[in-house]
Amino acid sequence: ALAGRHGATVAVIAGAELERDFPLVHAVGAASTRQPRLIDLSWGPEDAPRVTLVGKGVAFDTGGLDIKPSAGMLLMKKDMGGAAAALAAADMAMGAGLRLRLRLLIPAVENAISGEAFRPGDVIRSRAGLTVEIGNTDAEGRLILADALALADAEAPDLLIDFATLTGAARTALGPDLPAYFTEDDALAAAFEAAGRTAIDPVWRLPLHAPYASLLASKVADLNNVSGGPFAGAITAALFLRRFAPNTKRHVHVDLYGWNPSTKSGRPEGGEVQSARLVYALLKERYPA
Repeated sequence: ALAGRHGATVAVIAGAELERDFPLVHAVGAASTRQPRLIDLSWGPEDAPRVTLVGKGVAFDTGGLDIKPSAGMLLMKKDMGGAAAALAAADMAMGAGLRLRLRLLIPAVENAISGEAFRPGDVIRSRAGLTVEIGNTDAEGRLILADALALADAEAPDLLIDFATLTGAARTALGPDLPAYFTEDDALAAAFEAAGRTAIDPVWRLPLHAPYASLLASKVADLNNVSGGPFAGAITAALFLRRFAPNTKRHVHVDLYGWNPSTKSGRPEGGEVQSARLVYALLKERYPA
């Protein structure tokens, strides 16, 4: 419906093609009776600046074989909040006719449990060629994002933004209202925060502290999908993702909650799209119609 409304083209990759070309996405979704997919939407003139939005689309997250406790699973219908934010930002950008070549990538999976589930200790070769040791199946969001980011990075877009309900560590640091974001580009960070103020859609920058990359070391693969200790979980997740987009200089990773735990003025309790208004304000400023 979104593609048809704006005259965009869309491809849906699934089955054997997904298993071959996006092995991390396939592995995370393999246990579900609902087939995993990668949704790839493109819009805008080919000669315009390339902007790619990537959204984590975990429709439900049991945690996989590293299963969540029941209390931790109750809200996991919101684990597609990153995909919702990316879709909303894309919808606004296309509706405004901004001067850009937009690409929207959504790896869509259910992290379920069955005999087909991926396992702790598995080593999986990603689309980028990097091998990943599975330290925890409940750190699945970064896995599906990694393959999507590798696809995006092949074009080295002018701007790459990914959205994900990724870590409890970001929520511990900043609470439910304030998404964390990460980027290596200070000028882009300033523009990102200015757009947040304009849109009344606040975010807070956390550091991509490079030495913490050592926490993702693996003895059997290029990297582990989780750190070996309790520290800096949001940062190590962001550093993990950065490994899969080395050619893209302007990359922002947004770690959001996607849920309003209590009713506020104009904001009912429940699912909440965070950072979409910010990103639209940023795109409108950088790529005006």
